[in-house]
Amino acid sequence: MVPSIFSENIFDNFFGDDFFGEHSPLYGKHGKNLMKTDIHEKDGGYELAIDLPGFKKDEISLDIKDGYLSISAQKGLDKDEEDKKGRIIRQERYAGVCSRSFYVGDVKPEDVKAKYESGVLTITLPKDEPKKLENKSRITIE
Repeated sequence: MVPSIFSENIFDNFFGDDFFGEHSPLYGKHGKNLMKTDIHEKDGGYELAIDLPGFKKDEISLDIKDGYLSISAQKGLDKDEEDKKGRIIRQERYAGVCSRSFYVGDVKPEDVKAKYESGVLTITLPKDEPKKLENKSRITIE
């Protein structure tokens, strides 16, 4: 058993990482904090700022299908590589995938702009034109 100075909690090694069902294979107990998103309404569109620290640009993908914008990030670690500086005492970095989806309506992929800088993915989406509603107030009952 590793001393508790290497753990986040004194009971981490006693109960195991997933005793309470909160362990994520990608980022451990802090996986729930992954992909935190801020959405801002701008003139003519929306801007999403998504935290993706530790990912490279080529590990992130964006797709639009059926009105949903899906963001996924995949992290891979080479477990076959030997540690050249000594034996590993604790390894918290894992390989895995995280993803999130947002309903954006009828948006074309060419209208979406995205940039990744300093661990933050910024996505700009156009506003959907509001649909004109009929000026009818009476509802017919069948």
